[in-house]
Amino acid sequence: MLELENVRKVYRLGALGRRSLCAVDGVSFAVGQGQIMSLIGESGSGKTTLGKLILRLIPPTSGRILFEGQDIATLRGPALKDYYRKVQGVFQDPFSSYNPIFKADRIFRIVKAEFFPRVGEREWRERVQRALTSVGLVPEEVLGKYPHQLSGGQLQRFLIARALLLDIRFLVADEIISMLDASTRVDVLNLLADLRSQRGLSILFITHDLSLAHYISDGAVILYRGRVMECGRIDKVFGSPSHPYTRMLLASIPRLDQKWEEVEVRLKSQGTPQGEGCVYLERCPMEKTEACRRVRPGLKQVDDDHFVACHCGKEEGVSCASAEARGSSPS
Repeated sequence: MLELENVRKVYRLGALGRRSLCAVDGVSFAVGQGQIMSLIGESGSGKTTLGKLILRLIPPTSGRILFEGQDIATLRGPALKDYYRKVQGVFQDPFSSYNPIFKADRIFRIVKAEFFPRVGEREWRERVQRALTSVGLVPEEVLGKYPHQLSGGQLQRFLIARALLLDIRFLVADEIISMLDASTRVDVLNLLADLRSQRGLSILFITHDLSLAHYISDGAVILYRGRVMECGRIDKVFGSPSHPYTRMLLASIPRLDQKWEEVEVRLKSQGTPQGEGCVYLERCPMEKTEACRRVRPGLKQVDDDHFVACHCGKEEGVSCASAEARGSSPS
């Protein structure tokens, strides 16, 4: 359904744009119909930039993003509006998506004015009520309220209901539960899983929380400093991680049966510059080779539906994005 081909995004910095920051560097992966793919990485790894690229909020510097086989960069006018009928995003801070001086359900009126101007008021109210009910909200309890009168979980559900009014097929969920309490997090995750099973919705679940990604996802893409370190089916990536960065992330997950002193992981604070060689070189605990220092590792297949960007990989020349075309999707 959605495929990224060697996508790169460079930001120009400074008053005259003389400096640059490569936030996304040659990322390729695919998300199939009805899949939930987790995009995992620490802060600054390029996760949100990828979400914005998919939503066409910013243009890529190079590479292509294909939705149902069409390059989204070529969409204009009615074709672009049709894209937004199918692809929507929900972001980390629900409060920032609302104007505090307007009632929260104003977002539904905006959708109606933009996409459904000919739908009658009675029919529209029925659609809104069905959308709210489908995300676990009671319309009578939430409609007509201002954002400060609703909880963060309710506001996130509002945003998901807004997306459902468009009958979307692909959702970019960017850290949508990081501001919610534990019980509400599970409710929202279960809602996403239900939408996938009932509507065939495909979801890019952007997160830095590995336990939540494992709970909900079919596949995972591990991102570090704008590059894909490892990707594949969730049980392969989490069950037998091949990249040292993935292993470090998994080892860093807090456990209820251990104290912090028993699992402390000491890391160097700096990374190698983005250029030649492995971007993870300075933090990697493995023995460095000349290839590690001089050659940027590409994604290699280490198992069925499992790919890793490390010079310790087993098989050369297989990319995550091309796997689906070969009949072995990395998710």
